[in-house]
Amino acid sequence: MSQVDSLIENYRRFVAISWQQNLAGVEKVWFVVYDPNQERRIRLRLEEFRIATKEAGKEWQLVDLTDSFAEWMAGHRYREAYFESPEDLDLALHNYAEAVAEQLRETLTASHVDQETVVAVLGVATLFGLTRASGLIEKVTDDIRGRMLVFFPGHHEGSNYRLLDARDGWNYLAIPITAQQTGVL
Repeated sequence: MSQVDSLIENYRRFVAISWQQNLAGVEKVWFVVYDPNQERRIRLRLEEFRIATKEAGKEWQLVDLTDSFAEWMAGHRYREAYFESPEDLDLALHNYAEAVAEQLRETLTASHVDQETVVAVLGVATLFGLTRASGLIEKVTDDIRGRMLVFFPGHHEGSNYRLLDARDGWNYLAIPITAQQTGVL
């Protein structure tokens, strides 16, 4: 069985487990952790995660952050100046981080998103070098009603997560869903 097949199967079992409702936001975050070179395969089979969610009687909302920087930059009034002097962009990246958090928050708090909804977040790898995925997640955890599923290309050991195998990782309470899980989740 391929890594992606195993991830889908483990997610299918995981999403079907009864959800405890009185959890803090940080306890409602799930990471589908996979090797970064599997990103295209995950994207190709994303529909299978949605189907597994629906089969478990839950709703599905996807937030794709892949183009968030390009869209943010296209709407920025100083974009031409940043292209001329990219080093000046560092000052504006805080605003980008806030814009991405607001994009995610809008979905998490939408009227059709409830305690039985999985908000899936795709494209966190595109944040690398621009803002920290950990910071984004921390900004929105209080807004999670159901569960937030983060597709995470990287590695995890214990509670330490490393996006794209970066040297520095961060400790986080997210529940990992990996291809190696066996038995009861």
